[in-house]
Amino acid sequence: MPFIARRLARIKPSPTIAVTMKAAELKAAGKDVIGLGAGEPDFDTPENIKDAAIKAIGKGDTKYTAVDGTPALKQAICAKFKRENGLDYKPNQITVGTGGKQVLYNALVATLDPGDEVIIPAPYWVSYPDMTLLAEGTPVFVTCPQNNGFKLRAEDLEAAITPRTKWLILNSPSNPTGAAYTRAELKALTDVLMRHKHVWVMTDDMYEHLVYDGFTFTTPAQVEPGLYDRTLTVNGVSKAYAMTGWRIGYAAGPVELIKAMAVVQSQSTSNPSSISQAAAVEALSGPQTFIAERNASFKERRDLVVDMLNRAKGLQCPKPEGAFYVYPSCAGAIGKKTPEGTVIKTDTDFVTYLLESVGVAVVQGEAFGLSPYFRISYATSTAALKEACGRIQRACEALR
Repeated sequence: MPFIARRLARIKPSPTIAVTMKAAELKAAGKDVIGLGAGEPDFDTPENIKDAAIKAIGKGDTKYTAVDGTPALKQAICAKFKRENGLDYKPNQITVGTGGKQVLYNALVATLDPGDEVIIPAPYWVSYPDMTLLAEGTPVFVTCPQNNGFKLRAEDLEAAITPRTKWLILNSPSNPTGAAYTRAELKALTDVLMRHKHVWVMTDDMYEHLVYDGFTFTTPAQVEPGLYDRTLTVNGVSKAYAMTGWRIGYAAGPVELIKAMAVVQSQSTSNPSSISQAAAVEALSGPQTFIAERNASFKERRDLVVDMLNRAKGLQCPKPEGAFYVYPSCAGAIGKKTPEGTVIKTDTDFVTYLLESVGVAVVQGEAFGLSPYFRISYATSTAALKEACGRIQRACEALR
C-alpha cells in the first residue's frame, strides 16, 4: 500500500505478542489451550504498591509530570542503583519511560544515524533488531550457541566490532534463554569494550532480581567503572514487581544522552502515567522481601519444566541461571513426521504442531534468531506447567 511508510517494511510485529494473542483467541473460541508465550509474571502486584497508586489518586497526583519522570521517582531510582548495584547517579542522569521498551527505543532513535551498527547477541529479545531498523541502524547479529551457554564470548564481540559500531546491547538474565553473565564473563566483555572507545553498551537488566541457585547479578558499569560514561543501564519494575501493565521502565546514563532521550519522548508519549510513577516509587523504596519468596516459586517451576522437557523424546533443555524462560532444543524432532504425515522441518513447524495437536502455545526459536529451539515462559501456575509439559511429552512421543 503506497500510503504506508517504507520503513515499516523493514520490521515485523512482535512474535511473542502474536503467540499470546493467538492462544487467547483459541481459548475464547472454546479450545483447551495452555499459553506459555507471555513474558509476564502470574503473581499479582504487591498490595503496598497498589495502595501507593490509590493514595496518589486520592491526593490528586493525576496531572502531567516532567517528561521523563517525577523528581521522587528519579530519587528512588538513584537510591536503587546505589543500594543494589553500587552505582552513583544524579537525578539528571535518570530517565523514566512507558516501559523498558520505550527507554531502549528512545536511546536508539536519539543516537543512531543511517548505517550505524548495533551488535545484538543471538538469541535476542525479539524487539532489539526491529527497534534498531526503525531507528535506521543496522543490526549485527553474533550467534551465541548453546555450547557457549547462549552467551557472548569476548573473541566473538571483538570480531563483530567495526568502525561503524555504535552500541552493544547486552541482556542478562536473558530473554529468551534465561542465561546470565557472571562477573568474570562480563569482565572479559568489558575488557574488549575498553579497547574500542567508540562503542557504547546498552544493558537490559529487566530480569536482574530473577536469578537462582545463588547466582550473583552484576551489570557492566559496576564491573568496569571505566565504561560508566559509555553505558546506558536499563531496568524497570515490570518483572520483579509483577507490574507489567503499569508500564514503567527506567535507565541511567550520561547527562547528554539522557537529555537527548527526553527530547524524543517529549515529541512522542510525553510523561509516563503519574499514577504508575507513584506506584514505582513504592516498589523501589518499599519492602523487597517478597522477591525472594516469589523467586523460590519460580525456581521450583524452572526445575519442574527442565526435568519434564528433558524426558520428552527429541528435546534437550538446559537449566538457565535466571529470568522465567527455558529455551529447549527441538533438533531431535526435526525431520520427523506428525501422526497426520506432516514433516517437521523447522522449529516454527514444531511449535505449530504443539498448538494444533495438544493445545500448548510456545514461541519458535526463529523469532529470537537461533534455531531449532523454542521458548517457554514458566511464569504461570505449577498445575498448568505440569499439564503443558505432559502434553508436550505426548506430542513428541507421537512423532515418527
